[in-house]
Amino acid sequence: MPIVRFLVPYLGYLFSSFIKLTTTLTVVRGAIRARLRADDQRFIYAFWHQRQAFFTVSHRGDAMSMLISRSVDGEMIAETIRRCCGVASVRGSSSRGASDAVRGLIKALRSGLDIGITPDGPKGPKEEIKEGVIYLAQKLGVPILPITNAQSNRLILTGTWDQFQVPMPFGRSVVVYGEPIFVGLADDLKAKAAELKRSLDAITLEAEGLVA
Repeated sequence: MPIVRFLVPYLGYLFSSFIKLTTTLTVVRGAIRARLRADDQRFIYAFWHQRQAFFTVSHRGDAMSMLISRSVDGEMIAETIRRCCGVASVRGSSSRGASDAVRGLIKALRSGLDIGITPDGPKGPKEEIKEGVIYLAQKLGVPILPITNAQSNRLILTGTWDQFQVPMPFGRSVVVYGEPIFVGLADDLKAKAAELKRSLDAITLEAEGLVA
């Protein structure tokens, strides 16, 4: 419904603000990101689709641009993250608007922004890496920074393809970074995709243990 799509970004902003005020946040290995930024190195955040909601809390105001699909729902998500985080978006995916997306991501990087991508999105399979993010890292010459989060209080939407997680108030949360993954021109994309999956799986398991 049009009215629902209109209201969601505003309600999302209010809810994200409430979560931020009522959640205790711990960041693990944040020095990895700090080191990249200190070296003036742009990068690609990579995180599982199911965990993207909390980044509107933990990364509000971050200098980044998100890759979001060219769908009606994608438009709603793009407006929500813009209001919640002040984060811009590049529209496109591997199936729709791929060339425009690459050009938009290059422009974002050159303007001093990092990029955020859900490598299993927008439709899955859940927690399986699509090689597009590896190709982009290779094409753009920037590393991939694995990142995840977990909350002690959350709602899991079991009817969605990825069991999407919605953070809830009055809990503990953790954001965990993995080591950056560099993709050289001679590297095998499948091997690098497997490396990224191992990293995301490992830091996600670590995050879950920290809020258990």
